[in-house]
Amino acid sequence: MLILLSDGAGLTSRQAATVLARAGHQVEALSPRGLCLCRMTRHVRRVHDVPPVGRDPFGWLDAALGIAARRGADVLLPVQEQVAVMALGRDRIEAAGLATAVPSFQALAQVQDKVSAHRTLARIGVPQPPAVIAASAAELADAAARLAAGGEGTPLRLPAFAKTPVGTASAGVRRVSSPEELRRLAADWDGQDAFGQGGVLVQQPVAGPLVMVQSVFAGGELVAFGACERVREGSAGGSSHKLGRPWPQAREHLARLGAALGWHGALSADVIDGPDGPMFIDINPRLVEPANALACGVDLTGALVEVAMAGPAQASAAGPGTVRPQPDGAPGARTHQLLLAVLGAAQGGRRRDVARELADAARRRGTYRDSQEELTPGGGDLLAPVPVAVAALATLISPPAWRWFVGGSAGAYSLTPAAWGELTATARALVAPGPQAGRRGGHPGRPGDQEISLR
Repeated sequence: MLILLSDGAGLTSRQAATVLARAGHQVEALSPRGLCLCRMTRHVRRVHDVPPVGRDPFGWLDAALGIAARRGADVLLPVQEQVAVMALGRDRIEAAGLATAVPSFQALAQVQDKVSAHRTLARIGVPQPPAVIAASAAELADAAARLAAGGEGTPLRLPAFAKTPVGTASAGVRRVSSPEELRRLAADWDGQDAFGQGGVLVQQPVAGPLVMVQSVFAGGELVAFGACERVREGSAGGSSHKLGRPWPQAREHLARLGAALGWHGALSADVIDGPDGPMFIDINPRLVEPANALACGVDLTGALVEVAMAGPAQASAAGPGTVRPQPDGAPGARTHQLLLAVLGAAQGGRRRDVARELADAARRRGTYRDSQEELTPGGGDLLAPVPVAVAALATLISPPAWRWFVGGSAGAYSLTPAAWGELTATARALVAPGPQAGRRGGHPGRPGDQEISLR
């Protein structure tokens, strides 16, 4: 099959491309001009220029459908935040003869932004750290004033993490440790209109390792699951080294979340393994870096393709069993992404840290011992080492160059607050009055589940 990836710039798309090509598929990708990892691998036949989804989500969708038609693509596979506009435009994608795997827009809207996700987790009973929602800068500043006066009358404790509703790759997340920092942040975010989409979330920290949990659902049924612990942090909060691990508690909570939402497609989360068990701190309604799960024996990318080929109508009508669930893998695989490790070493501003990282990788010592490369594996792919070589050279010359690599990649696929606002406004405008308006192929047992059609 010809599979067109919704993104070609990011880590997830690069990993997915390798998995799909090795499975015998022809792979092409969509990306704005600029830094793009999928341009540097033989596993992607072609990368097509599209508008950035964060600047023009509907322009991105129009371009994607036009390219898919010209290329004769079979599947438009969501591998980044384009899933939001794809969920809203699912009818158009299906009408174009393309298979895809996306949830209903109503389901996606319940977890896409951090404030909505917090409320959804609370409603369903998925554990998360204590948090408050500040609806305005005045509320946040008032909480800071009460904290400065001794903490009376506020459920907040510092330090805490303040989070804007929409942000990718740790964007929009700030750690605050004093009332004065909180007051300054309230003023800064007020000037950026950060409170305009339901307020901001202020969440207490939880001690424990961060674990990335990933899953694929078919009509609300969990069909693939993987979990990996972040052994080392790379650039911009990413995970440069991972360890696959079993975690039945987190699996149970994620399965309950997906079932409650009638989820269709990929669903991931960042979870802290705290003293009281798993605490969900972030939800990603998409696939996230599937290589470690594959090393543990779970093919999340393949499962997502299978869900796409089954189709939402078939999955919901036929019920469980339409897509065959994968057995849990054998956790314990160690994997790494040298590119993130090099960029993470450069964040300290010292060339010798970058050089030490490269030496450790070359000698397979420390965290590289018995570890597999996720992002740029060999296997005859002569272009694969290029991103690491370029990043290593650039940061050895000037360590601050790490910012260019991180910002250039995330900017290609990030869903901005403006774009999310445009999508939600369009969804509201397209829902006609009446209890059955807009219904199309909703999941059984989900009254009010609506599919939005873009025509």
